[in-house]
Amino acid sequence: MKHVKALVIKFIMILAVLWIVFTLMFDTEFSDTLLMSVVLTIAAYVIGDLLILSRAGDRSKPDGDFTKRNAIATVSDAILTFIVLWLLGEALLNPDDNVVMASLISAVVIGIGEWFFHRYVNNNVIEDHNAQTVGMS
Repeated sequence: MKHVKALVIKFIMILAVLWIVFTLMFDTEFSDTLLMSVVLTIAAYVIGDLLILSRAGDRSKPDGDFTKRNAIATVSDAILTFIVLWLLGEALLNPDDNVVMASLISAVVIGIGEWFFHRYVNNNVIEDHNAQTVGMS
C-alpha cells in the first residue's frame, strides 16, 4: 500500500506539471499529456525512487546519507524526465511543437518537486535506511 500511495502522489505531481507546461503552454492534447504522465510516473518511480534513492550514498551514516542520495536521485530523475518526455513528445506530438523546450521546463520543475518527494519516499517507503533494499510491505 505504501507504493500505491507514493505512486499516486508522484502521478498527481507529474500530471499537474505536464498539464501546465505541455497542455496549457504548448497546446498539447490532454490525452497525450495523460499518457506521458503515466509512463513517466512509472519509469521515474522504479528507476529514480526505488533503485537510485534507495541504493546511492554511504549507507553506514546514521541517516543513510540521505542528502547525497537525494541529490543523486533528483538529478537522475530530472535527466530521466527530460529524456522520457523528449522521446514521447517526438513520437506523440506535432513536429512543429517545441518538444525540447517543453521537456526541459518540465524536467526542471519536476526535479524540484522530486527533491521534496524523496523525503516522503525515504521516510515512508524505504524501510531500512542502512540497507540497500526497498521495503515491499
